[in-house]
Amino acid sequence: MKFILLLTLFLSAQAFAQDNKPQSSSEHENGEHGASHGHGSGKHSDDHKHEGGGHGDDHHGHEGGMHGGGHGHKIDKTTLKQFFEPLPDAIIDAQKNAALIKLGKKLYLDPRLSVNDQISCNSCHSLSNFGVDNEPTSPGHEGKRGDRNSPTTMNAALHIAQFWDGRASTVEEQALGPILNAVEMGMPGADVVVKKLTAIEEYKELFAKAFADEKNPLNYKNIGVAIGAFERTLLTPSRFDDYLKGDEDALSQKEKRGLKKFINMGCVTCHNGVAIGGNSYKKIGIVTPYETSDMGRYEVTKIESDKKAFKVPSLRNITKTAPYFHDGSVETLDEAIQLMAKHQLGRDHAGHGMVRDIKAFLGALTAKDAAKDTQ
Repeated sequence: MKFILLLTLFLSAQAFAQDNKPQSSSEHENGEHGASHGHGSGKHSDDHKHEGGGHGDDHHGHEGGMHGGGHGHKIDKTTLKQFFEPLPDAIIDAQKNAALIKLGKKLYLDPRLSVNDQISCNSCHSLSNFGVDNEPTSPGHEGKRGDRNSPTTMNAALHIAQFWDGRASTVEEQALGPILNAVEMGMPGADVVVKKLTAIEEYKELFAKAFADEKNPLNYKNIGVAIGAFERTLLTPSRFDDYLKGDEDALSQKEKRGLKKFINMGCVTCHNGVAIGGNSYKKIGIVTPYETSDMGRYEVTKIESDKKAFKVPSLRNITKTAPYFHDGSVETLDEAIQLMAKHQLGRDHAGHGMVRDIKAFLGALTAKDAAKDTQ
């Protein structure tokens, strides 16, 4: 079923490209795929998240650039609905789960969950910085760094799985990983974490309220439940969502041009749906080999075809979550776009106009309410 869905999206993108070839063009840019290949760190910050960037595509794109000006950038609603959907208003009942969410936010911000009382979830996944720290890889409790870039927690609950190798199925499960990770927060065991929180009177009260029906509410599993509930509130609606809902003026002409190129080049084969990614796994270097020793999802499944395959990152807020790729080695989005064009689409050169317009569209995916209150 997953193959059929991807094939359908690919064919639809190609059909759209054929139907929307420009009659003339002032720029002859080759196409590109939109963003960076971001992975997470199981060894370090991948255990929370960081939005690395857009993953590539499973095919060659065959369409050139769209026309550079005028008003020929309108995309029919059927095409938009085929590939994208706006963020929902909510994915958790905030009123019903108020006590749980309050507890989860406190835990997310609390460095006491680390062995040295210095590292919190927020240290690597800042609520005031699009859920990331803008570091190539993030330092843990001893200053050591893992092998992967920290993915963002923003919109992460919408993904098919957590971590860039997909080894955790939910944000609730994922949230527990970093606490016991030797490089990250360094706590020696779940029982030690529970004992530490039990000694804090405020936590005993907060857990009792959040899990009122449980006899022993303060347990390790419930720490993940609470943090996950809070992370489910971290949705970041953008101007693109307004556009999807019918506001034609929500995007500039350049952004609309970039969106059209994004579709024409087949980027939507992988970057689609509500998160514009995060809903499938793809190999990095599918067309032109990409050098990396990280085997990605293969480390979880041991399936040969999963070598160097990672969860396709969401492109929401991608212009704010540099550096890119699984090791954080790519500093700019321009370079990430060019590298994805080469390795995922087989295009050795993505022209300036293509990179410029795709990047402009990606900027429209940035949260309208960018600053998240950390208090």
